[in-house]
Amino acid sequence: MIIKSLELADFRNYEKLKIEFSSGTNILYGDNAQGKTNILEAIFLSATTKSHKGSKDREIIRFGQEEAHIRTILDKDGAEYRLDMHLRKSKSKGIAIDGQKIKKAADLVGRLNVVFFSPEDLAIIKNGPSERRRFMDLELCQLDQSYLYNLTRYNKIIVQRNKMLKDLYDHPEYKVVLDVQDKQLAEYGVKVISIREKFISDLNEIIGPIHLKLTGGKEHLSIYYEPNVKAEEFEEKLRRSREKDMFLKQTSIGPHKDDFSFIVVGEQGGDGIDIRKYGSQGQQRTASLSLKLSEIEIVKKSKKENPVLLLDDVLSELDSNRQNYLLNTIGDIQTIITCTGLDEFVNNRFEIDKLFKVVNGTVTGEN
Repeated sequence: MIIKSLELADFRNYEKLKIEFSSGTNILYGDNAQGKTNILEAIFLSATTKSHKGSKDREIIRFGQEEAHIRTILDKDGAEYRLDMHLRKSKSKGIAIDGQKIKKAADLVGRLNVVFFSPEDLAIIKNGPSERRRFMDLELCQLDQSYLYNLTRYNKIIVQRNKMLKDLYDHPEYKVVLDVQDKQLAEYGVKVISIREKFISDLNEIIGPIHLKLTGGKEHLSIYYEPNVKAEEFEEKLRRSREKDMFLKQTSIGPHKDDFSFIVVGEQGGDGIDIRKYGSQGQQRTASLSLKLSEIEIVKKSKKENPVLLLDDVLSELDSNRQNYLLNTIGDIQTIITCTGLDEFVNNRFEIDKLFKVVNGTVTGEN
């Protein structure tokens, strides 16, 4: 899988843009706030229908305009595909594959698999549980359409249930509706928990050896899923927590409260430490890098194809050893990298297949 070209119209700071990529390593360089990350954001949107920043469609459209367009041309096993995305301020986005409109955004997911790595990802270990859930959800939604469906339904019911809990004060007769909502919530929540359990199990098989190499054999990393509630207990605990939820006016039980821990065991063995709480910054950053590298391998294993790797100014945040490990891992993966300068690539004698300079929403090819 490779991206052949990307076209933008009224997207962020781009009025018009067409850029053709190499199947190897592509470098977008230039000063900050010129539009480099916007190109990666457009690609991520084409793959997941969402912004990696969590931005709403109306925030992405160029200032003063009502609409924006993204067109991505893909090459998959020698066959060409065209993905079109139409962002509108006042309506939901429109999506077409090879000119055929699709009814649900979920039908696009999985056509293009990407791994996005930014400096913010290096803090995923020390940040709050919501960041780790977001990582898990974004990856699983690309890999498993059933997960996307069940998570979407679950989140929708959570919103409805929370609204109902707030309305109960004035309308106590609504309590009967909670019985229906709780059954639906449990139905979809159990499936979300089950898929997450398998994902963490698969992830452990991959991340252990990667982290061991990354630390020179000094540390073994394991990930442990920490569900807020066990699947088989979900419906019952949801029912028992109803009075508490009515008081709080929000749902306190369910996979929207999940987390996962990172346990590192050193050369001396022992029980290990939870590096979310007790790890050094170096340990946390190394584990984050291991997590992103594992993401690449999971896509390869699940989809039987390489993802497109998007590196957003992340190399400047890594020391030379971790830079080299990351760059050596890329191999034959199409990679699109943003950076402010070229020093890190020159110093590492890094082979660049295509180079682009980005200045204030204008992209110029240099080789």
